[in-house]
Amino acid sequence: MPKGILTFETEKCKGCGLCVAFCPVKILYLDKSTMNQSGYNIIKITDPDKCIACATCALMCPDSIITVEVNN
Repeated sequence: MPKGILTFETEKCKGCGLCVAFCPVKILYLDKSTMNQSGYNIIKITDPDKCIACATCALMCPDSIITVEVNN
């Protein structure tokens, strides 16, 4: 199964949580202890090795801040 490499443009993140809600493997979370310069909590990943490269998070993000690269 392919693995995904996620990158986030954290300064553009508005902390909406849609990526967290729709991640099928539940590896994303809003970090309540870290904020970007706009004051929003930013998205982080708990276990990068569990990413299945489905890109659901990127598709759900209204601000297109998530990039998913496939690593076979």
